[in-house]
Amino acid sequence: MTLRHVCALVLLVGGIGVLLLSAACLVALPRPYQRLHALTPATSVGAPLVALAAAVDTGPGRAAVKLILIAALIALGGPVTTMAIGRATAQHDRVLPRDSPQ
Repeated sequence: MTLRHVCALVLLVGGIGVLLLSAACLVALPRPYQRLHALTPATSVGAPLVALAAAVDTGPGRAAVKLILIAALIALGGPVTTMAIGRATAQHDRVLPRDSPQ
């Protein structure tokens, strides 16, 4: 086993651990806002770690660059999506007015 494979394995185990913990919290938490907090680490940390593990395992090349780009898009897009879902949920629950700029 090479150093590259060990690094990929460590990244993969860390990413899967975060994803499993987020899934367990999703099932355990009762309110939608609490569930959003549980899912944020999955998109911010878990999925990008899995993509980075795949990039490290493939080695240098186009495939690794594509996987790193996917990891960056997930890491940046996940929190934005979470905020949008939270805002829509708050508007649905009438915590925020529908046309509020906040």
